[in-house]
Amino acid sequence: MLGSASQYPIFGPEVHCPHCRQTIPALVLTDSYLCSRHGAFEANPKTEELVHVQSGRHWRRWQDRWYRQHTHPDGIRFEIHEELDRLYTQGFRATRVIIAERYRQLMSPYLEHGAPWQSSGREKIPKLYGLPVSFSEPASVTPQWAVVNFDLEKEPGVPTQYRYLKMFD
Repeated sequence: MLGSASQYPIFGPEVHCPHCRQTIPALVLTDSYLCSRHGAFEANPKTEELVHVQSGRHWRRWQDRWYRQHTHPDGIRFEIHEELDRLYTQGFRATRVIIAERYRQLMSPYLEHGAPWQSSGREKIPKLYGLPVSFSEPASVTPQWAVVNFDLEKEPGVPTQYRYLKMFD
């Protein structure tokens, strides 16, 4: 006799859709979940990834949050840009971008390295959107970096309403 747990994919009877975050049910006796808005997702028990069937995008979960696993630098850059916008609207500003080590080879050619006339003999710090970039520790040292794509160091910024008031003083 099969236990009820063996009737569901590896993430259980339901998960949150990686796109819209609504709760989506597992299809019993399959390795799939079905979102009414985004279609089918297949759970891969070997890689512990959720794969969107229509687009082929891969997602992995860390602390109950889904992270898209990128294969192209534009995906990471877009995701970082969205997070910078979100921080800004919350009254914060980013001071540094930390990108997962596993993306070093993929991202390095797309980072700003400064113009030749800016050279001061020191090693140039790569930048993205004007922010210094560093790469994380290897996932073998800090396991979250096997799933998480990037992190932003942040500090409080000037609230938006004060910025507009200063313009008219």
